[in-house]
Amino acid sequence: MILHLDMDAFFASVEQLDHPELRGQCVIVGGSSNRGVVTTASYEARRFGVRSAMPMFEARRRCPHGIVVPGRMRRYKAISRVVMACLRQFSPLVEQVSIDEAYMDIKGCERLYGPPVKMGTAVKRAVRDKVHLTCSIGIAPVRFLAKIASDAHKPDGLTILAPDEVMPFIDRLPIHKVPGVGPKALKRLQTMGITTLGHVRHIKPETLTHRLGKFGHRLMGLAHGEDDTPVTPWTAPKSFSSETTLSQDLSDRERLLRQLLHQAADVGRQLRNHGAKARTVTLKIKYADFQQITRSTTVPHPIQSSEVLYEQATRLLNPDLLHQKIRLIGLGASNLVADHTPEQMNLFDVGPTGRVDWDSVDQAVDAINEKFGRNTVNKANLIDPAAKPR
Repeated sequence: MILHLDMDAFFASVEQLDHPELRGQCVIVGGSSNRGVVTTASYEARRFGVRSAMPMFEARRRCPHGIVVPGRMRRYKAISRVVMACLRQFSPLVEQVSIDEAYMDIKGCERLYGPPVKMGTAVKRAVRDKVHLTCSIGIAPVRFLAKIASDAHKPDGLTILAPDEVMPFIDRLPIHKVPGVGPKALKRLQTMGITTLGHVRHIKPETLTHRLGKFGHRLMGLAHGEDDTPVTPWTAPKSFSSETTLSQDLSDRERLLRQLLHQAADVGRQLRNHGAKARTVTLKIKYADFQQITRSTTVPHPIQSSEVLYEQATRLLNPDLLHQKIRLIGLGASNLVADHTPEQMNLFDVGPTGRVDWDSVDQAVDAINEKFGRNTVNKANLIDPAAKPR
């Protein structure tokens, strides 16, 4: 049996926990400008049709009395770590798939915690006692059904599918609720007369793969209740990135470079925190007309320095890309390798290329900011001129 835990309206619930005056209110977490997007909405706001990834202007239109609050990712991550620690008290096979959800393989755990309903109740109680928040849990013999079950009775739900209930559940499961069925696949399935997952079993496998490719093969397996995806306790990240939806469309290269400087600092910090270096740097741009492009470069030696990441980004942002205004800009690092042998150097050692090696500088800045708070030390041209000195 696989257990899937999903925190209820996580970011909004944390805000309501920390700020009692927000409890019972329509809380919308996200960018406050109309160009921002909704990260999470409280259940009170969801009753007005507000949902994650919705443009903020639309959320305000649907829920004009909603209270918009900025996200506090550090706080959310701290609570997430406590929640995942709760799960690991029950089973070592815990796979965190996002900041607010995880899978847990509970095979054999019944000897310690009893049947699934008792264990699910115990997990929910442990989370509530530790972080004072509710979660919804689904338990099923296969992974994809556990995820669907966790969403069945939100918030604060507990839904269990016994082995003999799997096929009847699949027969009536709306096809749009199956993980991986996006808008394009849904349209193709509907043209084939498929409205539930059970209908898939009546389609020839070769027809399904012809229409949907590899996903058609997987969909047929799911329709038969088969999902051999294991619960993997930890997998190394494949990339790190940072992106920003601009408060206004820009084509000014200097202002865009300032955003990339912020993002290079963020991505570099992520790389160093994970003991990784990157071979590939990617620039992402979304124009005002929502056309999206990427440009990448591969460096001869793996990097984790924020300064070098920024230098590569400036090369990628060439004038040809500024033919129209830009709505979103982002920086990514991929093609990762482990950093097992960091090289200790003096603060301003100059290498054979005649350039400063910034790795030790970044490590020193990271250590100071970790101890005294983020942005205690920062690049001078990232400091807001209007900000008051501390």
